[in-house]
Amino acid sequence: MVEISERSFEEAIERALLAYGPDAQPRGGNIAAEPEPPPYGDYPPGGYHKRRPEDYNRALCLLPRDVLDFILATQPKQWQKLKAHYGTEVEARFLKRLASEIEARGTLEVLRQGIKDVGCKFQLAYFRPASGLNEEMQRLYQANLFSVVRQLRYSTKNENSLDLVLFLNGIPIFTAELKNPLTGQTVEDAIDQYKTSRDPREPLFRYGRCLAHFAVDPDLVYVTTHLQGPKTRFLPFNKGRFGGAGNPPVPPTRQGYATSYLWEEVWARDSVLDLIRQFIHEIEEVDEKGRKKGRRHLIFPRYHQLESVRKLVADARRRGPGQRYLIQHSAGSGKSFTIAWLAHQLATLHDAADRRVFDSIVVVTDRRVLDRQLQRTMKQFEQVLGVVENIDTTSRQLKEALESGKTIIVTTLQKFPVIVNEIRALAGQRFAVIVDEAHSSQSGEQPKSLKAVLAAKSLEEAEGEESGAKTVDEEIEERILAEMEARGWPPNVSFFAFTATPKARTLELFGKQRPDGKFEPFHLYSMRQAIEEGFILDVLANYTTYKTYWRLLKKIEDDPRYDKRKAEYLLKSFVDLHPHAIHEKVRIMVEHFATQVQHEIGGKAKAMIVTRSRLHAVRYKLAIDKYLAERGYPFKALVAFSGSVQDGGQTYTEPGMNGFPEAQTARMFERPEYRFLIVANKFQTGFDQPLLHTMYVDKKLGGVNAVQTLSRLNRTHPEKKGTMVLDFANEAEEIQAAFEPYYETTLLSEGTDPNLLYEKQTCLAAFPVYTEGRRPSFCEGVFRS
Repeated sequence: MVEISERSFEEAIERALLAYGPDAQPRGGNIAAEPEPPPYGDYPPGGYHKRRPEDYNRALCLLPRDVLDFILATQPKQWQKLKAHYGTEVEARFLKRLASEIEARGTLEVLRQGIKDVGCKFQLAYFRPASGLNEEMQRLYQANLFSVVRQLRYSTKNENSLDLVLFLNGIPIFTAELKNPLTGQTVEDAIDQYKTSRDPREPLFRYGRCLAHFAVDPDLVYVTTHLQGPKTRFLPFNKGRFGGAGNPPVPPTRQGYATSYLWEEVWARDSVLDLIRQFIHEIEEVDEKGRKKGRRHLIFPRYHQLESVRKLVADARRRGPGQRYLIQHSAGSGKSFTIAWLAHQLATLHDAADRRVFDSIVVVTDRRVLDRQLQRTMKQFEQVLGVVENIDTTSRQLKEALESGKTIIVTTLQKFPVIVNEIRALAGQRFAVIVDEAHSSQSGEQPKSLKAVLAAKSLEEAEGEESGAKTVDEEIEERILAEMEARGWPPNVSFFAFTATPKARTLELFGKQRPDGKFEPFHLYSMRQAIEEGFILDVLANYTTYKTYWRLLKKIEDDPRYDKRKAEYLLKSFVDLHPHAIHEKVRIMVEHFATQVQHEIGGKAKAMIVTRSRLHAVRYKLAIDKYLAERGYPFKALVAFSGSVQDGGQTYTEPGMNGFPEAQTARMFERPEYRFLIVANKFQTGFDQPLLHTMYVDKKLGGVNAVQTLSRLNRTHPEKKGTMVLDFANEAEEIQAAFEPYYETTLLSEGTDPNLLYEKQTCLAAFPVYTEGRRPSFCEGVFRS
């Protein structure tokens, strides 16, 4: 029997879903439900119908009566045609046809496209029309039938049951397992139940049958779209708590649960229809060349994606064009999907007077070769052929697309001046411009602030020449900001700027001003929340300066309990290390990598060396190649810099030193033999390589540049447990200060004290778990394995 406390949680959710509908329940005992108006604007809660477990047909995976009631209420003429063909068997034949179509095509496509049966076309859902001018479409939209079943017995083989299943027009769309900590179980137990006790071979749990499966307790929500037994991956679906993971606590003046937003807002009828129509999508994996891999995935938005898009769309509907929005979403936020959802919804947006808000949506990404992920995402979300136009060739192509009113235009930051000029010339049209953050430092374009040929006589001179150099994307970003500041704000254009690390100038230009005069983003998904939710790694968790590392090694050498020979080779190098002692630093880096890093990520770990100038990068490449050969290490190094460098009577270029065109550098670095990537003003932003584990920093970093550079390490990998930064040029306090505005709560580990091991040993000794005599044999077994 279900525990009373868990049943009460389940009942509270059901009561909220049934509220304001024909099956609304009183709030405990015989007290009538309070006639409160729906508080959520576009997404009023409640209105569901209550259905019994026995109403569910386990073989068909349907609520047959709901399906038929919906069809008869919305499409009676088509039903009569079908009945004329099937006669008395019409209901059974239609339900069997529907079940087979869902099994073959998936629930999402059936709900969106409907089914055909002997020449009759049936819609299985009606979505909110873009405008309210068509009264018949509004009536059909209101006819959608939502139902909830508690303790649904889903199997034809046993009597196992699900806590909650939601249905749209008789078709199951969401399942939920509910847990209450008062019973000693949490959301983790719900996740485990789905993974171990819910057979993915059951018809209801097969891929595509249900759109999402939720694990819920009073504090947290997790969701998945595909049950795969123990391999199932649940993602957090939470609002965020004080800048981190979780959900805000319920205020003392209110009753309810921290997760009430799930059933009161997200599961609201209009919200569900919006999710099915606008957000939930099936995508097919493709390789770099666009070839299909044959694997398909259902995408369900994370909470911050859903919230940000809905808030942006609602504000644009209310205020019209001429607005500025800054969306500060951390790396790992799924920005490409968020931009795609936003673009498609703005493309069909109508205001309260049923006028189209924007004639064209222009998505501006910064990559010289258009961001392939964003291109694919936009195309895969496209539901009407020809809506998305990719502009990746000439400015004339862009001009023609704008003038002809193409619905969604995807182009590059390099064409931003053309966009601004054309938009100003088309004053009678209204535009939404979505700007993706600058992050293309791996492009081959030469920054204007760098000489094409560097011919400095010394490392000191080279550092002086290039210390203030900007990357290509920084130059483009500054050009955009200057363009917008100089020419004023076009009244026919709204700008939506996405960035993980907004500079003060960007925040002031795109952000919204608070009463205290400061500027803030329209929507925030912080680095801290992304880290705590497991979408990126904390690159500061194992950050240390070389001075601190030296002190650690010095302690080890002076401690008689350690074998000092293990640290001697590094200690000698650290003493009075000169800023330009490249050969000594190469020795430190390679030996550190060989002893501490190479076995990470299943033996696939890679490292980046960040240098002070292009001349430094050249000399690092020469020195590291020589050292690797001398020591016989099986590693190789690549270098990345723009233009050419003259040194010692020779001219060096990136292709010349690597042995292949610079366009291939990123892909070649994926190969297992290449373990080091030496960079100078390239690959420090926008470079996503999950196998990148360690960074050796030999360049002064500050502000946004420090955050963007170190964040190259934060991408996750199934075997990646953490990251490492060894910094030769900066102070820990400076790096911490740089991360503070974006991190919410910076956790900076500045070195390690070996005495902590002895303190832990003392604590363990207080418990009679092991004897001192068993410790050496245990350690020997562990380290030998």
